[in-house]
Amino acid sequence: MSRLDFTPYRRSTVGFDRLFDLLESQARTNSGDNYPPFNIARSGEDNYRITLAVAGFRPQDIDITAQQNLLVVQGKKRDDVDEGGELLHVGIANRGFERRFELADFVRVESADLADGLLTIDLVREVPDAMKPKKIAVNGATTLTAVPDSSGETDEKVKGAA
Repeated sequence: MSRLDFTPYRRSTVGFDRLFDLLESQARTNSGDNYPPFNIARSGEDNYRITLAVAGFRPQDIDITAQQNLLVVQGKKRDDVDEGGELLHVGIANRGFERRFELADFVRVESADLADGLLTIDLVREVPDAMKPKKIAVNGATTLTAVPDSSGETDEKVKGAA
């Protein structure tokens, strides 16, 4: 297994320690357990969807916890006994799992749905107005205007004294 070395980047950047630590810890903790399989899709500039294949789990068997910058999806193993006969082969996984997803700042869970054995979790990134980039006037002009978003709209204009 190859080890990622971000030392050259750490020397020439400031404030990216959390990102490098995250990348290194993901490489260390990726133990190869790929259960349950999942997809991550982007459906817009600020909309994401995580889809996990959780066949055999009911909604009450799944626990989704969203913390700051972390989404944890846990599936609890059921001890159901198949009625009416003995199992000759067990090929359907019914084991507990835990999947962790690191979230960027200002990403929140919008909804979760379980249908046809697929758990879909919709995420949206909402950057507060105070954190959005703003154009700053130079040489005494006093108008500050929000930078237009991808649709070309501006959200706010602020006039102040110099």
